[in-house]
Amino acid sequence: MLQNILEALDSLASNKLRSALTVLGIVIGVGAVIAIVAIGNGAQNSITGSISSIGTNLLFIIPGGGRDVRNPKPLTLEDATALKDLSTAPDVIDAQPMISSRATVSYGGESTATTISAVMTGYDLMRSLSVTEGEFITNDQVLGRAAVAVLGPTTADNLLGGHDGVTGQTIRISGQPFRVVGVLKAQGGSGFQNPDDQIIVPLTTAQSRLISRRAVPNSVDMILVQAASADLVTAAKDEVSTILRARHQSAIGADDFTIFTQQNFLDIAGTITGVFTIFLGGIAGISLLVGGIGIMNIMLVSVTERTREIGLRKAVGARKIDIMIQFLTESLLLSLAGGFIGILLGWGLSILVGIIARSQNANLSPAVSLDAILLATLFSAAVGLFFGLYPAKRAADLEPVEALRYE
Repeated sequence: MLQNILEALDSLASNKLRSALTVLGIVIGVGAVIAIVAIGNGAQNSITGSISSIGTNLLFIIPGGGRDVRNPKPLTLEDATALKDLSTAPDVIDAQPMISSRATVSYGGESTATTISAVMTGYDLMRSLSVTEGEFITNDQVLGRAAVAVLGPTTADNLLGGHDGVTGQTIRISGQPFRVVGVLKAQGGSGFQNPDDQIIVPLTTAQSRLISRRAVPNSVDMILVQAASADLVTAAKDEVSTILRARHQSAIGADDFTIFTQQNFLDIAGTITGVFTIFLGGIAGISLLVGGIGIMNIMLVSVTERTREIGLRKAVGARKIDIMIQFLTESLLLSLAGGFIGILLGWGLSILVGIIARSQNANLSPAVSLDAILLATLFSAAVGLFFGLYPAKRAADLEPVEALRYE
């Protein structure tokens, strides 16, 4: 076998440019697969990490149920109050109503569009929020419908040019003046749902100043429920469902609300990123197929060029299996070399994507897994063997006399 490898290396080295161009298809295919899988793993870790950081004992209740629900009722402040009753919901610690919308915020000559979250006192404790300066929304501010706001650090940077020493400044939300009373600690994130790009105001203030009159007074967009522990999430979900069905007078199976748990979000995120990674990985895998066809083409050319050599080998006693192994070794070395270089290329691309993501403040760290490396190595070897088999068999089937007469 060692002799076969040395002869294969000598043969490939005699046609360096052709061998390099043949390997290129495998390099691109393996590199693309490694990079895409690494980016997909990084995206999944980022999403699941962000979801898990919210807390594993939270329930998210939104209005709306199945298509067959008739006369659905919205969630209200009274619903949130009812969910805090320990006699009917002993496994629920707290329930926080919330209203969310987009609005234009301005300060001086600067303006930006951001998310406005209207909440009650205690929301910061439920979501593990903290401030770097100032304070969070207090109960007195909620009761007094105070025009105060807590800024996310990204919003403060965009609007005020920084997030240090901004407490006491007056900003305008949809034209209404609000005094900044605190700045949130950075959580990390990007995009439309960036938790650092938001403004938190008292819910009562939002109802009276920022939100147009609704058909149902005191209706909210969401209720966040905190279970006593992660193990009691299922029990808390059952208790919440029972209370809301009684209040909304809906039958089992006809709920006009939907309850999501952390596990629901994790499952959805995992499914989406998994499908996305497989889809893009499959597209990148086409490059491996193209590279395999290139190997077959070059090996067929090599068989034609070395017909007299094959005839001479067979004339001095080489068997069919010896000829096949010789050419299979060459195709295998081509594919393995391409696979090794492709792994390095994919690793480098994933590192580059991570650097670019961090420069854009995106929470994405591509992760190259050992499984992906082994899969790419085995797949590239399989490509070399599969596409080298036909040329090797063709070489082994040559008749010695005809091969020696070949010009």
